[in-house]
Amino acid sequence: MSIRPALNTALPEAYKSVLALNDQCEKAAADAGLNPLTVELVRIRASQLNGCAFCLRMHVRDALEKGESTDRIAVIPAWRETSYFTAEECAALAIAEEITHIADRATAQSDAERLSALTAAQIAALRWVAVVINAFNRIAISSHYKVAP
Repeated sequence: MSIRPALNTALPEAYKSVLALNDQCEKAAADAGLNPLTVELVRIRASQLNGCAFCLRMHVRDALEKGESTDRIAVIPAWRETSYFTAEECAALAIAEEITHIADRATAQSDAERLSALTAAQIAALRWVAVVINAFNRIAISSHYKVAP
C-alpha cells in the first residue's frame, strides 16, 4: 500500500463530489455573468500560490484555449504591478489570493475595495471557484499527480 494513494481513485465518490461542486461553481460563475477567462485566472493564481504543477498546466492550457494571451498569463504573479487586467479581473485575482492565503487577513482587508467591481453573486461564485481549486490543488499535490513534458 502506498503512503500517497491517488485520492481521486482511493475514494472515488468523494472525488466525484468535488467534481460536482466544481460544476456547480462553473454554473454559478456563468449565471453571475463572469467571463470564463476570469474564472481561469482565479484557478491559475491559486495554483501558482499552492505550487500545483498539475493544475497550473491544465488551467493555463484551458485559458489559452479560451483566448487568453501568453503576456497576461506571464504577469499573473505581478498582477498588481500591471495594467493588463480589468477591475473585475483584479477583484477575482484578489479573491484567489484571499481564499488561498485564508489566514492572512491583512491582504484580504487591503484588497476589500477591489471587490466593489463585482456583484454579490460574482463575489460568491469566485470565492467558491477559489475554494474548489484549492481543494483540487491539495488533491493533486498530496497524491503526487505526475506532470511530465
